[in-house]
Amino acid sequence: MLIDYHVHAMAHGEYEYSWSWIEEYLRRAQAQNIAQIGFSDHDWFEDRIEIELIKGVAARPEFCSLMVRVGIEVDYKPEREAEISGMLAQKPYDFAIGSVHHLGEWMFDHPDQKDGFLQRDIDEIYQEYYSLVDRMVKSNLFDVVGHLDLIKIWGFKPTTRQENYFLKPLLHGMRMSGMVVEINTRGLRKPVKEMYPSEVLLRDLFAHNIPITFGSDAHHPEELGSGLSEALQTAWKVGYRKASGFTRRQSIFYPLSEARKGIS
Repeated sequence: MLIDYHVHAMAHGEYEYSWSWIEEYLRRAQAQNIAQIGFSDHDWFEDRIEIELIKGVAARPEFCSLMVRVGIEVDYKPEREAEISGMLAQKPYDFAIGSVHHLGEWMFDHPDQKDGFLQRDIDEIYQEYYSLVDRMVKSNLFDVVGHLDLIKIWGFKPTTRQENYFLKPLLHGMRMSGMVVEINTRGLRKPVKEMYPSEVLLRDLFAHNIPITFGSDAHHPEELGSGLSEALQTAWKVGYRKASGFTRRQSIFYPLSEARKGIS
């Protein structure tokens, strides 16, 4: 039961939905022993998300073994909450990922803007980032926390003590919200060379009984499932024995033991 719930079929707008393009993703999922695939394009392209097309391809007999879900990844900003609420009500999404990509107008995870880390105190950057994540969680708009510690993407980090200080207050809020945290493997393909969240943070999530799901953050079929085996083994080592899937914004738990059989 490998799960990949962070899949960008449109990437950053380079691709369009088509029958053959979605087929390519689903065939790749089968080849990677992925049982559940969740398409979750950015809300920047919300008007181009074609749920019925995806469901139509998934209904073909050759894909009957796959659970195909359609969600959306939303770029959270506090001033957008009313807009986001309305947007999420417009289509029958299976799940909604909430992510923080901006600190004000600074898109800190964009390669062209990474020098912003050299212009401010790292502790202040982390504090602002996690404050926004906390507001996102408390907004009750989303089902999944996207790449929880994305702020580390370029390898700029505060001291461990300071990072724990920023993170600890979030854990209780996440637990009370019922939100799921994804283990996102795209960080393994970025300069930081770590999953989001780190194993240390994942242990804190487990200690607070916060559920997880998995996502490769694929922007092309070739990236689908990348790093999921490592993520699964890390989750198991930490203590997790189940992961969340979704349908119509409802979380469903699946045993990780079955997924481990598929990669053994």
